[in-house]
Amino acid sequence: MPTLFQAVTIDGEFYWDGGYMGNPAIYPLIYNCTTRDVVIVHINPLVRRGVPVTAAEILNRISEISFNSSLMREMRAIAFVTDLIQQDTIKRGEMKEMLIHSIRADDALSALSVSSKYNADWGFLSELHDHGRREADAWLAHRYGNIGQRSSIDIRREFL
Repeated sequence: MPTLFQAVTIDGEFYWDGGYMGNPAIYPLIYNCTTRDVVIVHINPLVRRGVPVTAAEILNRISEISFNSSLMREMRAIAFVTDLIQQDTIKRGEMKEMLIHSIRADDALSALSVSSKYNADWGFLSELHDHGRREADAWLAHRYGNIGQRSSIDIRREFL
């Protein structure tokens, strides 16, 4: 969190933005891994019911939109390349057709405000962990068979 911690240096590179410039950075997985599967575990809701009205609600939503913007951009690029491959506009093998999977808990995450990102209380973190474990178990039970075969989400419907 850039507002809580100082910049850190790893191998001569400074890290200070808390992921706002590229969170999550999916492109390294495309270019530096042999697998086509990417599982995205969302920490912000993509969809929030209702319209933010108060200043605090608007700031919360701006924070979520900002944090999700790089993910949305990368998903659009992946959808574009997937379309080119499936339409035989580019030859298979020239680019990698990615299989995208998504573990989301929009309803549960929507109940949290941006201030929850500053909550380091062990009980709160344990609740998040337990909820995440339940979501992951449900995802594995219903979608694990898609790994290596097909995307388990419709990128166009979810991200475009």
